[in-house]
Amino acid sequence: MKVAVVGATGLVGSEMLAVLAERNFPVTELIPVASERSKGKEIEFKGKKYKVVTPAEAIALKPDVALFSAGGGTSTEYAPLFAAAGITVIDNSSAWRMDPSKKLIVPEVNGDILTATDKIIANPNCSTIQMVVVLKPLHDRYKIKRVVVSTYQSVTGTGVKAVQQLNDERAGIEGEKAYPYQIDMNVIPQIDVFQENGYTKEEMKMIKETNKIMQDDSIKVTATTVRIPVVGGHSESVNIEFDNEFDLDELRSVIAAQDGVLIVDNPANLEYPMPRDAHGRDEVFVGRIRRDESQPKTVNLWIVADNLRKGAATNAVQVAELLVKKSLIG
Repeated sequence: MKVAVVGATGLVGSEMLAVLAERNFPVTELIPVASERSKGKEIEFKGKKYKVVTPAEAIALKPDVALFSAGGGTSTEYAPLFAAAGITVIDNSSAWRMDPSKKLIVPEVNGDILTATDKIIANPNCSTIQMVVVLKPLHDRYKIKRVVVSTYQSVTGTGVKAVQQLNDERAGIEGEKAYPYQIDMNVIPQIDVFQENGYTKEEMKMIKETNKIMQDDSIKVTATTVRIPVVGGHSESVNIEFDNEFDLDELRSVIAAQDGVLIVDNPANLEYPMPRDAHGRDEVFVGRIRRDESQPKTVNLWIVADNLRKGAATNAVQVAELLVKKSLIG
């Protein structure tokens, strides 16, 4: 299968290449794609070297599937051109997520809705992905009424420039800034730009994307998203109110049965998920599972995942795997 990775030289693009190799996706020919300035650069994949090409050149090479991770502008411009050429696009930017004509897919949650006519498939926001994987089985069993989420997000969610800013600040070096404030020894309660309603774009993404992926607009969601000085791994404090009462042991079993989820929850031994434990892993980790004692039918969870893996690259590759399994590509 011919596979294009658009944005192959970036943080997420590099991770996509690693995940494709690790999961033995059936790549017969890799087409690494980047901007004109990276054209001709060599990318190594499974011991072979491939030269980076431009998006226009990639379309002419007719890949079966194209994994996009090159920003919204690139996706808006080129995804329709790839799709028009019969290439299935899995896009990691925010460009298509809320487009009513495009599917927003987390395979464990709503992969069943994919069809052969879906030529541009959106990959959700990293912080949304790890949350809905856990929400899905709970909604099926107890019906979720409301979700209150606060995130603690890694600098890798911003990109290479943000990682460099954190490293520079720790080393006492003056350098280029990704954030308007110091991030080392600090917490910034802003991810993306502010909207008219006082929420950031990231917060509104979590709200709207959750409803779309879960296919249920009745679920009320409110979010506060925060950037913390951690390299790799997003954490979330999630408060979930149900329509129906639950038994805590049964609820744990419901979460544990979900594909791709691991429970790490043993307070007596100080065991709970942390970003460093999720680093390089594809699973979503859940801990600190406890009743909200301030109101009925409500539970508190702590959810952690590697934002470059399940939050981006792995989810995109899993969508591609599902398309292969359903004979929708290849």
